[in-house]
Amino acid sequence: MAIQFEHNQSAHCENGVTSNLLKFYGIQLSEPMIFGIGSGLFFSHMPFVKVNGIPVTSFRPLPGVIFKRAARRLGFTVKREKFRSPEKAMKALDALIEKDIPVGMLVGVYHLTYFPAPYRFHFNAHNLVVFGKQGDTYLISDPVMEDYTTLTSKELEKVRYAKGVFAPKGHMYWADKIPAEMQLKSAIVQGIKHTAKDMLGIPVPMFGVKGIRYLAKKVRNYPSSLGKAKASQWLGQIVRAQEEIGTGGAGFRFMYAAFLQEASEILQQDWLKNAADDFTEIGDLWRNFAVETARIVKDRSKNEDSYNQAADLLIEIARREELVFKQLKNIKL
Repeated sequence: MAIQFEHNQSAHCENGVTSNLLKFYGIQLSEPMIFGIGSGLFFSHMPFVKVNGIPVTSFRPLPGVIFKRAARRLGFTVKREKFRSPEKAMKALDALIEKDIPVGMLVGVYHLTYFPAPYRFHFNAHNLVVFGKQGDTYLISDPVMEDYTTLTSKELEKVRYAKGVFAPKGHMYWADKIPAEMQLKSAIVQGIKHTAKDMLGIPVPMFGVKGIRYLAKKVRNYPSSLGKAKASQWLGQIVRAQEEIGTGGAGFRFMYAAFLQEASEILQQDWLKNAADDFTEIGDLWRNFAVETARIVKDRSKNEDSYNQAADLLIEIARREELVFKQLKNIKL
């Protein structure tokens, strides 16, 4: 029992699942377009939320939000379910597959058997699609993989009920009530305005552009407030969030640049191409930050003032992002 589901590899799991599910229903939208419409670019540094004792830095909104926003703006609905009972969760999944409905779900990465061992860590917000079942084996479209893969029922149940922060609890979702015609231009404008509002307008200093500046201040003080070993450990967690969990800082900025390039053609607003160029340059700055911090973590930095240099890069990134988002927030159809 297998649904005719087209698998396409993507840079980020939630964008890829959304794009692949929509293509199943005949809606052809690129990964950057889904990312932009779903307002997937964000930043937060939350010292009061910790994983393994280290404050959380995130470059994206909460899991599932990109899909939810994109669905609402494009005019289709999404159904979601969670289950206390793993047995009920697996039966509900089978029932949908029997109706030829591909099912998206959140899972934990640590026990995904098809992931190479170095890439398995305790992260419970990974997205994939189940599109069939053969005997005791489920057919999986994981958008970060090159091709289709599989999990046994026990393996799938284990990752659906991974323990820890953001435990998925059998969370699954699927598209419903697909519109005959989408309001794509309106969806693009809504997505851009929402992202600009999140990056500029949240008054709490831990989010958006303010959050980048807040992190810069923290990084500058890491050696004196934490000591060398702990400072390196905390800085390493920032780099890991940026480069390993999703596509993070540079990757998301490059993807947003690609979205703005597409948007400029659809909306026939050439100034968006200049904004796209800005985001490409900002992506390069995030990449430089990752390289510099990686040197510090590996104790290979020759710069005695390395933490200040890393913080200065964040300050420049915040300045550049603030300028471009101030332009984007005024976009109109």
